[in-house]
Amino acid sequence: MKKVVKYIVVLIVFGLLLSNSCEKEKPVLHPVDHNPYYRFMWYNVENLFDTLNNPDKQDDDFTPDGECHWNTERYIDKLNKINRVIHAVGGDSLPVLIGLAEVENRLVLEDLLSKTTLNGRGYRIVHHESPDYRGIDVALLYRSPFFRLLSTKFYPIWFPFDTTVRTREILYVKGVLGDLDTLHIFLNHWPSRSGGEFHSRPRRIFVAEFLKSRTDSIFRADSQARVVITGDFNDEPQDLSIVSGLHAGLQFDNPQPAVLYDLTGYLETVTSTGSYKYKGDWNFLDQFIVSGTLLDTLRPVYSRVTDHQVYQSYFLMERDESYLGSKPYRTYLGSYYHGGYSDHLPVFLNLRYHEHEE
Repeated sequence: MKKVVKYIVVLIVFGLLLSNSCEKEKPVLHPVDHNPYYRFMWYNVENLFDTLNNPDKQDDDFTPDGECHWNTERYIDKLNKINRVIHAVGGDSLPVLIGLAEVENRLVLEDLLSKTTLNGRGYRIVHHESPDYRGIDVALLYRSPFFRLLSTKFYPIWFPFDTTVRTREILYVKGVLGDLDTLHIFLNHWPSRSGGEFHSRPRRIFVAEFLKSRTDSIFRADSQARVVITGDFNDEPQDLSIVSGLHAGLQFDNPQPAVLYDLTGYLETVTSTGSYKYKGDWNFLDQFIVSGTLLDTLRPVYSRVTDHQVYQSYFLMERDESYLGSKPYRTYLGSYYHGGYSDHLPVFLNLRYHEHEE
């Protein structure tokens, strides 16, 4: 009997030691052990509408009886194509953070995560119905094992000089990446150049100045805050909205805390393409902008200027018959169903961490 009691005591003690050891050595969750980064993807998916008519939005064209003859078959194909892009951009592992533009509602996001091979991969949704007259919104998908959501906020944009215009909200997300560091994320889809670049410019400058006021507020509370801004800005890194409105720098030699830097400005210098092609000219409308602290390689989470890239693969492209070269293989050409992916290419940013450093 004494031997039995002694044996039980030994098992209990061993179990307690093992439990304490496991607790102390609990690993930080990383998407793939040999990847020295988390990948943050941004993608304007070009009109991801469901097939239902929403009487409060101008979505009539994207219904079975509408001008685009948008039906269930085309909708499911679109979901599968977006799924393919997400897997391709992820490479060895799915992106941990995915910003999306031109999604109609939460239903299309839920369908993307349930009706494709993204099902069961740990993604959660941050979305809100914006006042955009077409009904297209921005959203964030995040893999909950690797990103702990702390708070969200949706900033509506109202133009005091033009109260008739309704545009997408700015989505703000605060969360902890890999139990390593806190990120402040802003997702954007700024007003288009409809009516001409010059005529529409004040709207984008206004949104840029509003966003700058939000980042300034964060920096006043914490000058070392790690900020990531991404989106379809409908402007390029050298345009006034980015340079003067948002005050995003294009020199990366000596990054400073509480200062914004447009990594796309560097990307422009090393590639001859972009994320969007208009009348034969490539543009960088889709960008990643970060705070200087995030460029500090001594931090738990950081990025290098070379960590921002456009994802360009054969299946996303087609021959540009009018202007030579290639262009994004889009879903629609006007109201003609073309059967492609999007008029934009996805872009991504690698957020590195020090474990498994190269």
